[in-house]
Amino acid sequence: MLTLEKFEEASEIVKKVTRETRLIYSEYLSGQAENKVYLKPENMQLTGAYKVRGAYYKISSLTEEERQQGLITASAGNHAQGVAYAARAFGVKATIVMPTTTPLIKVERTKSYGAEVALYGDAYDESCDFARQEAEEKGYTFIHPFDDLAVATGQGTIAMEIIQDLPLVDYILVPVGGGGLAAGVATLAKQLNPHIRVIAVEPAGANSLEISLEKGEVCTLPQVTTIADGTAVKAPGEKIFPYLQENIDEVITIEDDELIVAFLDMVENHKMVVENSGLLTVAALRHLDFTGKKVVCVLSGGNMDVITMASVVQHGLIQRDRIFTVSVLLPDKPGELVRVSSVIAQHQGNVIKLDHNQFVSTNRRAAVELKITMEAFGTNHKRQLVNALEQAGFRPKVIRPIL
Repeated sequence: MLTLEKFEEASEIVKKVTRETRLIYSEYLSGQAENKVYLKPENMQLTGAYKVRGAYYKISSLTEEERQQGLITASAGNHAQGVAYAARAFGVKATIVMPTTTPLIKVERTKSYGAEVALYGDAYDESCDFARQEAEEKGYTFIHPFDDLAVATGQGTIAMEIIQDLPLVDYILVPVGGGGLAAGVATLAKQLNPHIRVIAVEPAGANSLEISLEKGEVCTLPQVTTIADGTAVKAPGEKIFPYLQENIDEVITIEDDELIVAFLDMVENHKMVVENSGLLTVAALRHLDFTGKKVVCVLSGGNMDVITMASVVQHGLIQRDRIFTVSVLLPDKPGELVRVSSVIAQHQGNVIKLDHNQFVSTNRRAAVELKITMEAFGTNHKRQLVNALEQAGFRPKVIRPIL
């Protein structure tokens, strides 16, 4: 049972391994959403995510015999690091089964906490099946990433801290994958103040909770497709589903493109790196149908590898018309490139790449193609640059950016 007594116990226990993540008021997001928006930065935890809370509390609830048998779990990221770190704090052995596709940096970080890592399967489900099999054959204690009441209790301690920081909070937005975090936070929030509304936010390409709540039973998606890999779960947990049914007030689903914009908002306005799953609640602010309320967005984690980060930044700049490419046809004669550059410079455009193709036509003296990738301040500035090129007689055509 997710009882208030257990939540209070867990809140004291997890303090041994968590950093204090006080709420941060966001003036920028408040203005955008027309609400008073606060951020709960769990991306600032030592392991980079909230998962250490549930892992540590779960291990604390085991008997000494269960701990000494060794622990095992399956995860592609945050839960892996949470269990590895918590196991080290208790001085017990932990084996983490990770998909073979897991980025090397996540594997190495999990190993750095003293855990043994086994790579198995192409996806989480295969890794989880293997971990359960290993637990049965070797007597390990299996720790589920989300479908466990003790784990959900540990995750729910976030709600205790939110209400201590902001007693009059109106809404809490929480990311959803398997539902352990959402079940814990929503259940405790309602116990402390039934008037608090809790909104679950999940990727549109992995909306298993939305469908399950609509049908009144746990439903499994045939597949999930989202860049929010931490919440790419086919079905919510069976054990925690009743708590989600009872305590979640609304579900909002988010498209991947919205997460890209949210990433730029957090980097530029708060100087924080938040992983795609953690950005779900920030993206959801644009979907709220109310104003003037106190809203807390739980930023669940910040574990993002730099290659993914670079890709998200590039796509975000393109999406916001901060980078774009135009194609123009020029006579192949001296001075034409200077003429184009002068028009762009006069309107404060910044050229970052040129692609000159002399073979677009059999008569290259009649026309050569110049593709210009440039930087702009945003959509209005982009239009000014395109209009200026049109007025100069270059007949620009906006094309897919070349990076």
